[in-house]
Amino acid sequence: MRADDVVPLGRTDVSVTRLGLGLASIGGLFAPVSAEDAARTVDRAWDAGVRLFDTAPVYGYGLSERRTGAALASRPRAAYALCTKVGRLIVPGGTDTQPIWADPPPGVGPRRDYSYAGVMRSVEDSLERLGLDRIDVLHVHDPDEDFPAAVTDAYRALAELRARGAVGAVSIGVNHAPVAARYLREVASPGPDCVLLAGRYNLLDRTGLDDLLPLCAARGVAVLAAGVYHSGLFTDPRPTAPHGYRTVPAALARRVAAWHALCRRHDVPPAAAAVRFPFGHRAVTSAVVGARTPAEVADTVRAFAHPVPEGFWAAAKSADLLPREAPTPAI
Repeated sequence: MRADDVVPLGRTDVSVTRLGLGLASIGGLFAPVSAEDAARTVDRAWDAGVRLFDTAPVYGYGLSERRTGAALASRPRAAYALCTKVGRLIVPGGTDTQPIWADPPPGVGPRRDYSYAGVMRSVEDSLERLGLDRIDVLHVHDPDEDFPAAVTDAYRALAELRARGAVGAVSIGVNHAPVAARYLREVASPGPDCVLLAGRYNLLDRTGLDDLLPLCAARGVAVLAAGVYHSGLFTDPRPTAPHGYRTVPAALARRVAAWHALCRRHDVPPAAAAVRFPFGHRAVTSAVVGARTPAEVADTVRAFAHPVPEGFWAAAKSADLLPREAPTPAI
């Protein structure tokens, strides 16, 4: 399996590469990124064969979408899959702000809106920022923020867009696997085509395996695994690194250290183990990995290409770093 292998996204007509580029970082996640670095990061991913790009209105309050659109403007539109999200409008005076964005545009902020009209407006706004006329994969972002509206009004809007060909695939983007499983069970038929699962199916957190991934496999719902580096703990675990932890909890730090030690013994880069692990489950189509520099893209592509022997996974289970029932990828 290669990072640039192209596969169908579940039961849809959308094609994606095994490796996708998450674009929150180029919107200033945790630390500022220049426009030049943002463009060069997307360019480096393209040169490596990556053709799956995932952004959202809330990423830098529109900044990520604008930079994504600019970086992809010269690329053949049929050659890549673009994902964005609905659930928050970027409006003057929006108060649903988040402190994780380093340099958002002044005077605007997010406002939660999962209504039918709000979703339709969000799509129009995203297309304007991106400079595109269609979206390949549209996620309902964080449906737990207003679950009753997200599972009814927002889905109705997305299903309508899918039916008329304005959207290639309908999805949800979640940070909690039980929320996604509940959504799939309660939404009207035929339901989403895809789930973007962030941080809940990786070497440190496998709650996606409890219910969601088996459900997706049974229903033919594709899974895009994000957060595989667990906020950077498998690439740069230093306390000063720009990730989601101010202080890594002691128990988690011990498990991270154990994984790093196992990787050293087997000559496997920690990033390689992290980015390859989700593909052990048949529901997982792609891994979506963020980057803020071309070097980070190159590091992930190199990690994806590094073979991880079956003996490594067996050793991880023997050390109780993985449960015995966790499916693991072939070499």
